Formats: sequence, C-alpha cells, structure tokens
Amino acid sequence: MAMSPFQRHTQYVLAQEAARKGGNGSHLKGYDLMLMQLAEDRRRLKGIQSTVKKAEIKVEVLPKYVPWVDGVLAADGAQQDDVLMYVMLWRIDAGDYAGALTIGRHALKHGWVMPSGFNRNVQTLITEEMADAAKAALLAATPFDPDLLIQTLDAIGSLDMPDQSRARLHKSLGYVLRESSPAAALNHLKHALQLDERCGVKKDIEQLERKIRNAS
Repeated sequence: MAMSPFQRHTQYVLAQEAARKGGNGSHLKGYDLMLMQLAEDRRRLKGIQSTVKKAEIKVEVLPKYVPWVDGVLAADGAQQDDVLMYVMLWRIDAGDYAGALTIGRHALKHGWVMPSGFNRNVQTLITEEMADAAKAALLAATPFDPDLLIQTLDAIGSLDMPDQSRARLHKSLGYVLRESSPAAALNHLKHALQLDERCGVKKDIEQLERKIRNAS
C-alpha cells in the first residue's frame, strides 16, 4: 500500500530527528518502527528462494523507506543506521545503483559498518556488488552506465579491501568501456591485472592493444 504524503512527511521528520539526536529518548521511536518494518520485509524475503522474485519484492518495498533515507541523509546523520544499510543493498538488487551509491557514500563518510551477519565491510561490499552488477548487465547484453563504476571507485578511494575485490571493479569498468573508450578500458584492465594477476584479463588486454594499434 502506498504511503500518504502525510505519512511520508512524518517519516522524513522522524528520520531527521533520530539522526540529529543520535537515537535517544522519544526519537528512538521512529527508528524502532523502521527496524520493525525492516524485520517484517526481511522475513518475507527469507521465505522466497527465487532471486528474481526477491528482486521484484525489493522493488515493491523500497518506496516505503525513501522518506526515512532522505531524512537521515538531509540531517547528515552520523549515527549507525542499519535500515539504510539494508536499503543500500536492496537498491543494488533492485537495479537502483545511483540510489545505493548515495547511501554508500554517506556510510563510508561516517564509518558505518554492515549489520551483523555480513562478513564484508562496507567498501568491499559496494565494490563487489557494483562490479558484479555491471558484469551481469554485460552478460545480458544490456547497457550499464560506466559513470556508476567511476563513482564507486571515487567513493571507495584508498579504503582497505582485498586486492581481488578492487581488481573486480577495474575489470568490470574495463569491459564496460571497451567499445566507447578503448584506451581508458585498457588502463582499467591493466590496473586489474596489477592487483590480481589471476583475474583473467590478459587476453582482453592483448586484444585491446591490437585494436588501438590498428586504429592508429
């Protein structure tokens, strides 16, 4: 059921208050309600085995969380918020990569962590999920905006993660850029190879180098 404008506004205001007050006293109420909502949606998702069906449900439930997310971001809330971390993940699964990155940047800025039960830190998760989303798009022959991967690189900066994870992002970016800008693609593939020599790009690098030589 869609939220009324009043409900959306109330949630937005509660989110700002919770973010500013650091979750104490009456301001906890808004956050607690969101956690209850989240638990309910997570239970629903747990009962489903199909990844496709899960993604459809995420698309359906995500609008409920928009006012809360917007409120926390508007208040620049530094307090860890597990609701936002789940929404970030769900947005990736639902194909809202720009929306996921907006939360990701905020989480990294304030040093947030993934909720319990996750074994990757925030920067590794964002890096791998975005790289995999681009890879899936390429396999399905659907376009993927390289700018989203460039923004991801920018967001993670020099934060610590396994070299293989960073290599995955450079590899995906190299593949996405292959047709539109071969020289930039070559750079990213070489970077991927430096980080992880078993990432499987050696042949792609040779092909691109040949293509660039022939073009000039």
